[in-house]
Amino acid sequence: MVRFDDEEHARFLTMYEQSGEYAKAVFIKARVFGEVFKVIKVDNSTPEYYAKLSDLHAQFRRIGVNYNQVVKELKSRFSEKKALALLYKLEEITRELVVVSREVLVLTQKFEQQWSQKSM
Repeated sequence: MVRFDDEEHARFLTMYEQSGEYAKAVFIKARVFGEVFKVIKVDNSTPEYYAKLSDLHAQFRRIGVNYNQVVKELKSRFSEKKALALLYKLEEITRELVVVSREVLVLTQKFEQQWSQKSM
């Protein structure tokens, strides 16, 4: 029988969870008899980041399709002057979207640099 205070018990549980053993008894026996202690860590941030990045890319594609449809409708339904005014607003918003996409690119490059340093 082993007794731990609260701090030791928290450390023990952390070590047990990191070990990947299926039972606490197996983990304790391995430590008592000096077996090698393995720590398995899974980083879910990379797949999650790329999933969100893929969703963002899909939204950009949808915006592109909608952009083309809007331009066609503006040409066919409005006078040239009104269509140009609306296209100007659309162009401003598109510039903002380009700025956001560049920020995403920079953040993705930073993320990849950090991830590649972790794997070395």
